[in-house]
Amino acid sequence: MFKVFRSWLDHFFDDEQALLLLVLLAAGLAAILMFGSTLAPVIASMILAYLTLGLVQWLERFGVNHLPAVWGIYSLFIASLMAFIFVVLPLLWHQATALLSDLPLMLEKLRDLFMLLPEQYPELVSADQIKQLADAAMAEAGNAGQLLVSFSLASIGQSLTWLVYLVLVPILVFFFLKDGHMMVLWLTSFLPNKRNVLSHVWLEMDQQISNYVRGKVVEIVIVGTVTYVAFLWLGLNYAALLAMIVGLSVLIPYIGATLVTIPVALISYVQWGVSTEFYTLIIIYGIIQTLDGNVLVPLLFSEAVNLHAVAIIIAVLFFGSLWGLWGVFFAIPLATLIKAVMNAWPKKLLAG
Repeated sequence: MFKVFRSWLDHFFDDEQALLLLVLLAAGLAAILMFGSTLAPVIASMILAYLTLGLVQWLERFGVNHLPAVWGIYSLFIASLMAFIFVVLPLLWHQATALLSDLPLMLEKLRDLFMLLPEQYPELVSADQIKQLADAAMAEAGNAGQLLVSFSLASIGQSLTWLVYLVLVPILVFFFLKDGHMMVLWLTSFLPNKRNVLSHVWLEMDQQISNYVRGKVVEIVIVGTVTYVAFLWLGLNYAALLAMIVGLSVLIPYIGATLVTIPVALISYVQWGVSTEFYTLIIIYGIIQTLDGNVLVPLLFSEAVNLHAVAIIIAVLFFGSLWGLWGVFFAIPLATLIKAVMNAWPKKLLAG
């Protein structure tokens, strides 16, 4: 047994570059797990800078110098941040509180609908079961309201921390945009000159991550905006809140669109019942989802992520459980990183 294990170690870890790659990956993972909350502003700033770096490079291709390009894109970033804080967030908060206040009435209407099931299908469900489910749903609605109140009270004590973040993150974003290339050169100066495996993995991942992350942000904005305009035009209640949920649902492949259909359909049914408005909304919503999957995604993601559907779902579940929303957002790039490492590692060893 020991000989088999020793042979396995010699096969995969006798190469210095492979061992260095393993150490760097382990150190990065350990740093995020141990100091992730402390370094959250830095990590968020790096992500935001990476998202906007493509626009800086786009301006530079038209002959704009680096510093003016940075200032121009940074000004656009600050304007977008202010619009989100002072326009979008208050609207979302107002609609979320309105939804929670209307939730008991909505559940009453749904209970009246479900009470028809025992009459039509007595062998499948009874009136007592429907009543128990309705009582449980009402209790959960009350808990949700209490959570919102407790969150608002707790956020008062954290307001100073959020203010520090609001000041610190934009400053860090500017310096990452301005001096990011110099920081990368400084970090790589500590690595050995012979780093073919690292360079191969880095080049592959830089292309994949830039294509995926920036494309995904654009997809969220487009899907969310189009959905909001459609819901607002139809007069659907909580249009902004539902549009935000629909936009964020594109983060979870295959199941996000299915899950978000449930609240959209329920709220529209409670508002209109089985009517022309209800069917119109469902049709328009289906068109938006179809165009997103068959037109928008192929246009945005020019470099397809060559991962099996099962691997993508496992990555979303695993990294989402580790880092929440950020883990879900970066699940596919992280899975692609693992695949790139696995592809580069044996090739280097066999070549040696």
